[in-house]
Amino acid sequence: MSADIIDGKAFAATIRAEVARDTALFREKTGIQPGLAVVLVGNDPASEVYVRNKGIQAKEAGFASLEYKLPADTTQEALLAKVAELNADPQVHGILVQLPLPKHLDADAVLNAITPDKDVDGFHPVNVGRLWTGNPVSIPCTPLGCSLILRDRLGDLAGKRAIVIGRSNIVGKPMVALLLAANATVTVAHSRSPDLPALCREADIVVAAVGKAQLVKGDWLKPGAIVLDVGINRITEGDKTRLVGDVDFASAVETAGAITPVPGGIGPMTIACLLRNTLACAQALHGQP
Repeated sequence: MSADIIDGKAFAATIRAEVARDTALFREKTGIQPGLAVVLVGNDPASEVYVRNKGIQAKEAGFASLEYKLPADTTQEALLAKVAELNADPQVHGILVQLPLPKHLDADAVLNAITPDKDVDGFHPVNVGRLWTGNPVSIPCTPLGCSLILRDRLGDLAGKRAIVIGRSNIVGKPMVALLLAANATVTVAHSRSPDLPALCREADIVVAAVGKAQLVKGDWLKPGAIVLDVGINRITEGDKTRLVGDVDFASAVETAGAITPVPGGIGPMTIACLLRNTLACAQALHGQP
């Protein structure tokens, strides 16, 4: 068989259109424009491109897009002061500090300083607790994008067997929480899990988020499984480089029922879900459903 290729770009465009529509309704009802503030420290080229794209898409959704570019030698105290300023700003409903930060800065302390009600990344411990107890406002964007794709493809996930390969705080753990909340039966696999291929072959849903290029092979998969490849790895072939995921796409596409490509799969969903979270924070802060 040949898997259906899931078009993340098209799906993300649908999400952004829904956010723009709901943002217009929110502004009509409240007179308030959702505001997304992004803080960039230093001049990492990839981060600059990512922040620029966020700004463009935020404006297209009807948000106020606020960007704060700080020099690479910004002190911890200065960065925390900027976060505190944004926490107190009533025109800001979502705050995102772009990672990675320069090495002299404590990223955990900075992220934890963001008030949970404006934490659009969903990384604050309070929002982690809200997710695991079934009361989320902001859900980490990549797992949220995966969850939306799964619901679109499968509808009810109850009783589905899922495996999440990777246990990071950003993807793996919140993905597990979302799958459990949807009543799936979930296996968490990691570097110490024995016989990973056998675990994968039991799964209707495979989420690969371990950061190892082309780890998951086609013969690891249950025929017809839905495969979500979160990995982004750059490999060298001769004198050229290219991006690949954590799944060996060429072999997996022959066994899976549907699969996300890299690039063009899960990646485009991240900003779309960031916008979704920003609107949700604005709605919650102003007492709207």
